[in-house]
Amino acid sequence: MSAIIVNNIVKHFELDKRGRQKRMGDGKSQKTTKIVRAVDDISFEVRKGEIFGFLGPNGAGKTTTIRMMTGVLRPTEGKIEILGLDAWKNQIAVKQMTGNVPEMANVYFSFSGWENLMFVGEIYGISKKERVTNAESLLRKFDLYEKRALKTKKYSKGMKQRLLLCMALMTNPQILFLDEPTAGLDVQSSKIIKDLIREYNERGVTVFLTTHDMDVANELCDRIAIINHGKIITLDTPENLKKLTQDYQAIDLQFVNGVNKQEIKNLRNISEVQETQEGIHVIVEDIHESICELVDYIKTQDVKIKQLSTHQPKLEEAFLKIIERGGKTD
Repeated sequence: MSAIIVNNIVKHFELDKRGRQKRMGDGKSQKTTKIVRAVDDISFEVRKGEIFGFLGPNGAGKTTTIRMMTGVLRPTEGKIEILGLDAWKNQIAVKQMTGNVPEMANVYFSFSGWENLMFVGEIYGISKKERVTNAESLLRKFDLYEKRALKTKKYSKGMKQRLLLCMALMTNPQILFLDEPTAGLDVQSSKIIKDLIREYNERGVTVFLTTHDMDVANELCDRIAIINHGKIITLDTPENLKKLTQDYQAIDLQFVNGVNKQEIKNLRNISEVQETQEGIHVIVEDIHESICELVDYIKTQDVKIKQLSTHQPKLEEAFLKIIERGGKTD
């Protein structure tokens, strides 16, 4: 079942003669000189319980899309359904079922961490008893309880990001929208955020994630859509995206003693065996199956592995090639 259904959505912006976006209330002198399609007729579905990655270069349409999905912007054309509800016509109901961590932090810096959570809970109509229970539980889980009375202007960036997640989770949402949740964080803070995302996803929360960090996308996402110039150019699993653009996968092996290279070449998943100064370089079709096959073979021989290393395509390389080719992978 789908948690999110996006059907042929378009979002265009009118620009004035200075190239600035026209807004309601602009005078007649601010005539439209250009219409820009920030999102250009895209469709996709997000399955319940998955972590769905939404990647693209700057200006590709990621943030505009997520703002339409969260009811901040109205689509020029098309329809977005969140858990079966029209996202624009049912904004309040949708907000009560979802949590949102935007790219630009919306923490209230003059409030303490505790006051931020109480304020969010009140906005969404959560009872005082439930607000207190949820806030205490979240602050303890996110390691912020000891700093709950501190004004958030004194929080580190990592603490602010964790507080934003707390705020998004106050309503026990079924879907989390995360726009660059680890941007600018140190390694330790980034790991904390990633672990928390995994934990809530394992509890059944659907996650819609935009990020520029390919390692985050590769580690967390079940499927990834890549958008460029307002259009989705590909959608698949991280593993399949990497396979689409790879030149080859390979395993380097060094042995304590000799090995029969011809017998290794005859193994089912081995494409080619090249001799190196230290051992052999094996080109394979599937890295995981090939390692299992090689280990099984070596167990039957009087051979010991000294060193084994793999060469696999990276999501970042695949992303750059897909963007360069406009989604074409052949």
